[in-house]
Amino acid sequence: MVAPTDNTVESYQPLTDGFSRRLTYLRLSITDFCNFRCEYCLPNGYQGKRPDDELSVPEIATLIRGFAQVGTKKVRITGGEPSIRRDIVDIIKTVKQTKGIETVAMTSNGYKLGKHLASWQAAGLDQLNISMDSFDAATFHKMTGFNTLPQLLADMDELLDTTDIKLKINSVLMAETAFENLLQAIDYVKDRAVTYRFIEFMQTSDNSDLFFAQHAQSDIIIDYLLEHGWQPNERGGADGPAVEYSHPDYVGRIGMIAPYAAHFCDTCNRLRVSSQGKVHLCLFDQGNYDIRPYLQQDDVTGLVNTLHSFMPIKPEHHHLHDSNSGIMHNLSIIGG
Repeated sequence: MVAPTDNTVESYQPLTDGFSRRLTYLRLSITDFCNFRCEYCLPNGYQGKRPDDELSVPEIATLIRGFAQVGTKKVRITGGEPSIRRDIVDIIKTVKQTKGIETVAMTSNGYKLGKHLASWQAAGLDQLNISMDSFDAATFHKMTGFNTLPQLLADMDELLDTTDIKLKINSVLMAETAFENLLQAIDYVKDRAVTYRFIEFMQTSDNSDLFFAQHAQSDIIIDYLLEHGWQPNERGGADGPAVEYSHPDYVGRIGMIAPYAAHFCDTCNRLRVSSQGKVHLCLFDQGNYDIRPYLQQDDVTGLVNTLHSFMPIKPEHHHLHDSNSGIMHNLSIIGG
């Protein structure tokens, strides 16, 4: 879809949608390419040729300036796998140095993490989410196609020991591994300042068979935590959708992202932009809106006015309960 072109809205007015939700969090995909072959996302690997028209650093600079003007405080750099971009350090710096942006986060599969730590820290990365679906090396290899778990675990400990980057670990909640993962995660965060988060398996048009075989409800995790003395923490205004649980005897936390839970979308504070410069008003929306002309022309005012024009049409909630994932064929398209 082409972006609306209403140019009547003033700059600096915070983005607030039609349901009084203040949008302070941008998830920016910088590539849809991923080198892993996770069974719930790209089981056959990335298909076709990697696009050669990913957003450039100058385009990203314009994008972030515009979003900062309308109240964005947190930017998460996603993919695909964002670390495959050779200019990732420049992208982190560009986002970090934009006035008004308070937090720069990134989601990665952690491939060769140790190699990147020093440069990411120097560039200003505040938070890193690592996708790691198992503590068992054989299971990790089966799920991702890479036998790299021991190195990833060592690299994450190096991150904790040598950087100020806040670490979170993401795991898709799968029926056959959920309880084992939970027990190992609880042990892992005992003495580490890490949040290990479970994400309910979300159905897309490409994973329906696996979804019906492996989907597990978040209640099995939450009930166990509550029964064993873990308590939920309040979410901050710029936080993502996770509910995090803490325990007085543990340094780290356990989190849950439950998109199938009632009222999950009530506190949505996010917009998403793809690596080709298209705005997604919801992860599972029915269309997207091209804002790249504004980025190519360094037109921050046009971008700001267009972002405001989206607010009346941002949907109230997704339609996953109706097995409707919109145009989202797989989550690598926009980074989840």
